[in-house]
Amino acid sequence: MMQSRHRKLMERQTGPVKKPVHNPREVAEIVAIQALSFVAGDPERLGLFLAETGVGPETLRNAASDPHFLLSVLDFVLRDDDTVKAFAKASELHPTNVAAARQVLGDALGDRTWERDVP
Repeated sequence: MMQSRHRKLMERQTGPVKKPVHNPREVAEIVAIQALSFVAGDPERLGLFLAETGVGPETLRNAASDPHFLLSVLDFVLRDDDTVKAFAKASELHPTNVAAARQVLGDALGDRTWERDVP
């Protein structure tokens, strides 16, 4: 009985363990959403991104569900070495993981034209 109570208490404190994601496209989309959060965290960077994409702040949340939009987020982050390095550091990823996420998502969407040298 004591073990059962302890286990329930631990579950309440930590929540149920989520199943790890093994689908490369899902992982790539998660990285892209993290990149969007990174971009949105800096007003100057967000303003530049919104101006370039034509997406308004009021439609940003809806746009985030579109894989093509997520691809544009990764493109925006990856086009500048300092930005990709800052995002990689903030998200505890290696810059090559960010580039790999872009490649996987692009391949899944039929965009096979992208190549990038990663810092």
